[in-house]
Amino acid sequence: MAHRAPGRRRPRRGGGPVNRPVRIGPRAAVALVLVTLIGIAAFGWPLLADRQSGLAHSQDAPWLFAALLPLLVAVVVATIADNGMDAKAVAMLGMLAAVGAALRPLGAGTAGLEPMFFLLVLSGRVLGPGFGFVLGSVTMFASALLTGGVGPWMPFQMLAMGWFALGAGLLPGPERIRGRAELLMLAAYGLAGSFAYGTVMNLQGWVLLQGMGQGISFHPGEPVAANLARFAAYCLATSVGWDLGRAVLTVVLTLTLGATLLKALRRATRKAAFDAPVSFDPGVAAAPEPALEKGTNSSGG
Repeated sequence: MAHRAPGRRRPRRGGGPVNRPVRIGPRAAVALVLVTLIGIAAFGWPLLADRQSGLAHSQDAPWLFAALLPLLVAVVVATIADNGMDAKAVAMLGMLAAVGAALRPLGAGTAGLEPMFFLLVLSGRVLGPGFGFVLGSVTMFASALLTGGVGPWMPFQMLAMGWFALGAGLLPGPERIRGRAELLMLAAYGLAGSFAYGTVMNLQGWVLLQGMGQGISFHPGEPVAANLARFAAYCLATSVGWDLGRAVLTVVLTLTLGATLLKALRRATRKAAFDAPVSFDPGVAAAPEPALEKGTNSSGG
């Protein structure tokens, strides 16, 4: 007979351990570090390129996408190997990614209002950094397919959104901080993370733009400090308003709906009991089927 072996104690209301279907084990940590290093190199290499390197980022997106997809799969496979992620965790990943992808079109193109950021902050907080990274990347990929937003920017968006959700899972006190303090912390992270996401994505697009003005254009081969100063001026001139809309919406949704969604996510993970392994008791055998009475057959005659 199959039964659940005793796992960690399930959390009680107001505290206790938090079930995380995708925890970062040794193999998953190595895969995440590798993805992060490749992402940093992909975003930042134009700052170190010389004038003869050609137009920065003009040809590297397909290569980054080709590298990113296997690495995302590697994160999931490594997590399964480390922690035995089961079908319930995969189902929750798919459900949340679908909801996030459906939320994106509701505000895309309107002053940066993107409600999916709110969902990813709370999901990363409850379900952990490993789950958060995979969820953020998969959600962005699914939303790009849904909205027709497939382009050279998509692999960069997948990386940036994965980092955003991973950061929410790394916030302190997942088993101690609750209530208003937790909501304020998540709102502050959503505020900072929304601007950070916009800034990172600006770096991908900025190096492609030429002739915007001496003070804000990217100059290949120039010193890194000089280009970073121009990049800061570019962000202030072009994207602060867009990032502000995203940040304000994330903060408002976190403070107003965060408590309800956090409770729902935690209840779902408790009921799913992701951390309770399944075992088989060899001492319990199935009961034998009753023998047919003498003189009877299966047809009842």
